[in-house]
Amino acid sequence: MTLKLSATEVTEFLSQVFPQVKNDFTIEALEEMRSSVRLNVGDRHLRPGGTVSGPAIFALADVAFYITLLGMIGREALTVTTNCAIDFMRKPAANADLIAESRVLKLGRSLAVGDVLIFSDGMTEPVARASLTYAIPPVRTSQP
Repeated sequence: MTLKLSATEVTEFLSQVFPQVKNDFTIEALEEMRSSVRLNVGDRHLRPGGTVSGPAIFALADVAFYITLLGMIGREALTVTTNCAIDFMRKPAANADLIAESRVLKLGRSLAVGDVLIFSDGMTEPVARASLTYAIPPVRTSQP
């Protein structure tokens, strides 16, 4: 399988279909069945104590996997999360962006399964691990 969209094309598509998160995420790398995505941490992502909140970590896992899938299947806005399980393993570093390393384990016609490891920028031990399943539209509606 080869990529159908580049990192630039996915970024442009996300800006069109999800403008509310336009500045929250940066695609660091997009390869066949893999991506690396940065959460550009701001005050709205923090919980009391100054660390990134669980909902922000969940959003990063979800968006990173979505980006990986878009790279593989093209502009399919209605590709949606059907399941996500996340383990929070350690406290994220204060004042640091988070990096998600996403990979697709299975890409079928109607479902995709994968996992995401999330790291504080500069740390080698993950702060969270997520397992995701996405539903892919049965009739592809790839947009320009």
